[in-house]
Amino acid sequence: MTSIWVSFLAATVIAATPLLFATLGGILNERAGHTNLGIEGMMLMGAVVGFSVSVHTENAFLALSAAAFSGAVGALIYAFLTVTMKTNHVVTGLALTIFGTGFANFVGASYSSNFVRIPEKVKATLSPLKIPLLSKIPVLGDILFNQNILSYMAYICAIVIGIYIYNTKIGLNLRTVGENPQAADGAGINVDLYKYVNIVLGGALCGLGGAYVSMAEVPMWQENITAGRGWIAVALIIFCTWNPYKAIFGSIFFGGLSIIYFRLSDFKIPISGHIVEMLPYAATIVALVISSTKKSKKNRPPAHLGLPYFREDR
Repeated sequence: MTSIWVSFLAATVIAATPLLFATLGGILNERAGHTNLGIEGMMLMGAVVGFSVSVHTENAFLALSAAAFSGAVGALIYAFLTVTMKTNHVVTGLALTIFGTGFANFVGASYSSNFVRIPEKVKATLSPLKIPLLSKIPVLGDILFNQNILSYMAYICAIVIGIYIYNTKIGLNLRTVGENPQAADGAGINVDLYKYVNIVLGGALCGLGGAYVSMAEVPMWQENITAGRGWIAVALIIFCTWNPYKAIFGSIFFGGLSIIYFRLSDFKIPISGHIVEMLPYAATIVALVISSTKKSKKNRPPAHLGLPYFREDR
């Protein structure tokens, strides 16, 4: 039974990786004061571009770079519209998701119809990589330290972004931009620059999350390959109270819920598979309800979240 649980928890870490990338990207967006509902679209753009480049070049690192770039391009479009043109954040984010979905389905149509798979060379690059000494730790070694390079990268990114937001001057500036852009502007902070940089960086992380799904999790391309993970990430941002460190545990929790369906036979749970498939989305709704009832000042969203900033009103 222990081996079953170790296998399940190791698979949970794998399933959590794309959620963590997407959640971190969303946190950067929202810390800058922008509600970006285009996470699913940016993930799909990263997924199809990463898959396509890996198929044609058989180079995993080039494919991942292209995936991050495509997510960043999607975010740049969103940033131009919401920061420069002052469009509605929610509507623009939804439009980005629709665009990303259409783009992915169009580019990936030939791959799905011809059953194209990820090259073996790319699979080898993204195969589990044991961390010396740490992988020898009983139980925890197999769960945490026998993952692929992208999983390690996701958790390192969470720590780095946490340090950036809470322990650096530019992180303080970012929080000020999200809370009170008028005050930030008055203090000499380039509000638009902070918004652009963090939105684009967030998009790159979402692109990597999508690439993880298409290059490491699923052996071949299929339409809507991210299966709503971007929407779960939107809820996770709120559930984790815009905190990158909490995002690690939130992603693992939701990652575990997303794979229970495939482990029913292992645990011999007498429950309908259809009900189990609903769990991640039901938990998303519960998480949103719980988060909305929290009254602590620390758990509140950035005060200027979702509002366009007009410098003339300062």
